[in-house]
Amino acid sequence: MSYELFIAKRYLRSKRKTGFISLITYISIIGVMIGVAALVIVLSVANGFESEVRSRIIGFDAHVRVRTFHDRGIESEVLPDMLKKLDDMAHVTGVAPCIFEKGLIVSAKSKQGVFIKGIDPEREPKVTTLIDNIVYGSLNLDTLHVEKGKAYPGIIIGRWLGDRLAVNLGDRVQVLTAAGVETGGMGSMPRFRTFRVAGFFETGLYEYDDNYAFVSIAEAQRLAERRGNVSWIQLKLTDMTLAEDVARVIEKQFGYPYTTDTWFEMHQNLFAWMELEKKFFFLILSLIIMVAAFNIVSTLIMVVLEKRKDIGVLKSMGAHSRHIMNIFVYEGLVAGSIGTVLGLILGYAVCFLQLKTKFIALPGDVYIINAIPIEFHWLDGVAITVASLLISYVATLYPSYKASKLDPVEAIRYE
Repeated sequence: MSYELFIAKRYLRSKRKTGFISLITYISIIGVMIGVAALVIVLSVANGFESEVRSRIIGFDAHVRVRTFHDRGIESEVLPDMLKKLDDMAHVTGVAPCIFEKGLIVSAKSKQGVFIKGIDPEREPKVTTLIDNIVYGSLNLDTLHVEKGKAYPGIIIGRWLGDRLAVNLGDRVQVLTAAGVETGGMGSMPRFRTFRVAGFFETGLYEYDDNYAFVSIAEAQRLAERRGNVSWIQLKLTDMTLAEDVARVIEKQFGYPYTTDTWFEMHQNLFAWMELEKKFFFLILSLIIMVAAFNIVSTLIMVVLEKRKDIGVLKSMGAHSRHIMNIFVYEGLVAGSIGTVLGLILGYAVCFLQLKTKFIALPGDVYIINAIPIEFHWLDGVAITVASLLISYVATLYPSYKASKLDPVEAIRYE
């Protein structure tokens, strides 16, 4: 241990002539601790929410989507062969075709614009989590006789959408699409079909629960006048991080006119926004540590004034200005390090407690999750530690520099 660090630790532990200096030292340590703990907790919660949102979005949309460049759909003639080849690819665990159209859903009391997704009820559960998100009813899209001998195919809608339409299980709704039907001199009329509500799903994401409806792929083809083709093919992988690699293999194997979209590309803006939000939290909460750093500056300035004689003696014994500066830099860094370590312990203790006991609950009727989610990223811990120590170091430079420039003769003369 260098003598500068030894003296710095002695100064930090020694009793002051004025208790006020010791009080500010403790306040600065506590300030750093609170700032670090706040950063740990907030970033862990942000990670938890991001992970929760990502899992729900990816579960709803699959890992990779295969489509044509012009978005005219995949022809029925090549569809069976493509499904077989994609099923046989490495890392692929599920393949499902679907149709995607915009339309209007009309009930007896209301109407709403929707995204209509035509699915294969047997293949869809292997690719997405739709069946797990059904809160009422079932994934039964078959045509059933409802009343007076009339048969209607099933439709599954989001819970929020159901509330807007004021419908219950078994109620009838009409779905209209822009695919026109020629009616002679009167021009064209939109296609429409009558469905029975077979179920309600809830993902916890308003964008989906208020805007999506699912029908069988055959009914979607009739609505959209697809004549056997599909909009795209969805793939689920053994590991979603392999999406880019699998997408490149698919594009190379099938060539033009086929292309792919990965889960990240489909929701790039959302994930970029969440990452920006984390950086914003980091910047704002770092201000707490900066405020604590001002206390370190104040403490060191007063310690320098109190230890003028010691500085003079050390310089008269041959201590270089750099050594004097190091003493006070080390003292500030030790205080900052203590606050940082205590903050990390406090922050991770609170997060671990929430992870195990879920003592901060969320109302189940408002949120799809029942407690604040927590997820640890070790890089966040490293960034917080580095930022805290760097701020503490910068805070020591001015008072340490002033101490190093004291004239030893003048310092001793007035003591």
